[in-house]
Amino acid sequence: MGTIRNILFVMYDQLRWDYLSCAGHPSLQTPNFDRLAARGVRFDKAFVQSPVCGSSRMSCYTGRYVSSHGAAFNNFPLKVGEMTLGDHLRPHGMDVWLVGKTHMAADRAGMERLGLAPDSVIGARVAECGFDLWLRDDGLWSGGPDGFYDTRRSPYNEWLKAQGYPGDNPWQDNANAVVDDAGRVASGWLMQNARHPANIREEHSETPWLTDRMLDFLAEKGADRPWLCHLSYIKPHWPYVVPAPYHAMYGHNHVLPARRDPREREDPHPVYGAFMSNPIGRAFARDDVRETVIPAYMGLVKQCDDHLGRLLDALEEQGRMEDTMIVLTSDHGDYLGDHWLGEKDLFHDASARVPMIVYDPSAEADATRGTVVDALVESIDLAATFVEAVAGDVPDHILEGRSLLPWLRGRPPESWREVVISEYDYSSTPMAGRLGVSPRDARLFMVFDGRWKLMHAEGGMRPMLFDLASDPDEYVDLGADPAFEEERQRLYGQLFAWARRMSQRTAISDSEIVARRGRSRRKGIYVGVWDGSELDGDVQAHLGLTPPGAG
Repeated sequence: MGTIRNILFVMYDQLRWDYLSCAGHPSLQTPNFDRLAARGVRFDKAFVQSPVCGSSRMSCYTGRYVSSHGAAFNNFPLKVGEMTLGDHLRPHGMDVWLVGKTHMAADRAGMERLGLAPDSVIGARVAECGFDLWLRDDGLWSGGPDGFYDTRRSPYNEWLKAQGYPGDNPWQDNANAVVDDAGRVASGWLMQNARHPANIREEHSETPWLTDRMLDFLAEKGADRPWLCHLSYIKPHWPYVVPAPYHAMYGHNHVLPARRDPREREDPHPVYGAFMSNPIGRAFARDDVRETVIPAYMGLVKQCDDHLGRLLDALEEQGRMEDTMIVLTSDHGDYLGDHWLGEKDLFHDASARVPMIVYDPSAEADATRGTVVDALVESIDLAATFVEAVAGDVPDHILEGRSLLPWLRGRPPESWREVVISEYDYSSTPMAGRLGVSPRDARLFMVFDGRWKLMHAEGGMRPMLFDLASDPDEYVDLGADPAFEEERQRLYGQLFAWARRMSQRTAISDSEIVARRGRSRRKGIYVGVWDGSELDGDVQAHLGLTPPGAG
């Protein structure tokens, strides 16, 4: 094996941690995820810093918690001044590229205030989360009565037009539409249509298209300068539509029983109750919805795995497996009806826990290949891992995660984190309005120590608490049970300790601060001096208190 020259950072959108065969799914076989896990390390207890696309991704790209970087929900701008992977890696000779999705919103007002032109090199990087664009496509090109969700030009749409697909929006009319039993084109947004194949040839759908663009990158840039390339897939995120033959690979007999319990609906926490009663929760509470949608979701995951195989084969053929670190992960999970919920948003494992597989080509990692680590890991640890792999020293006054290299190289740290933290700002959601919660109070925090999971809600509401030792499915909420007050207070102590962290002093490191101690006296500042005897000898001489060369 070799040393790390390049980093391939692969993120899937809305991929559950347990929908891989290497994580134990009984009927969904993912041989290429398993293939990389056999050559690397699978981190079994990895958690995102927010269970929603935009804020989770901004934590990955900055290496910082949501309350540090501030981009707390989809389309909340990442403020100018937040350092990203590009800022950390380019000074060490590594290019940083994007192929796919970021869901990043630029701080246009901040850029204008600072005079950063979007068409300049610096301005373009600030506007694109620190990446140089090979291609960006966030994958939601749908239009409604009030216009388009994403108003930028879609590279994927333009490519589909070049392949001969008609209309102005083939993403909506082909890639995310179906042909029903009567031969009619129908919307992929209607979940009843998930059993039909997408109205597109498989090789023209989003996952192979992005894989092809990554292969283009390898052909054109792979042998140039060292690089980190963020290959960010759009799937298996909804709409739950997949082309043939993947639409027919799984059926209702492959759908696992929902992890939900009637007790969860008895006097639920107000926030939990609001999410259960929203349209998504009501839909996924139905068995017919689950039995229609989940086979399509599984088909999307299987398609992702097959095209990962194409990519791994290309890296093997080019000799890039010898010098390229590879990471596979997700930005959050998908409830799929578990806990009477759909989508993501809250902190059950189905939503906040993600797959994470890391392959380190270095010889130092040989001893850990094919192993599973069950330490508590956060998504922000990846940024610190990349920086240490390239530069050695991690600027821990900026990056709030911890490098995973010790785990990869068989040297587990003597001390590791006691809890993982996740945050969710639901102020933009209808649920916040329904609950009458102000934007500043519509915030949730998760603290999980590997057994006990606490969800704190601002706004004066009680917490939720689960004991995963006795209740691994997270059915029984102990948040109001007086018998567990000690555990709640202990976890609140952990949350308070985390809230007191040094998170905003990013312009100067601890080592720089230590080096400054006492230096002002050597530059002519003598506050608190009585007769000069308290000063170093050469400082006394400088003041004329001792003859030159004396004492």
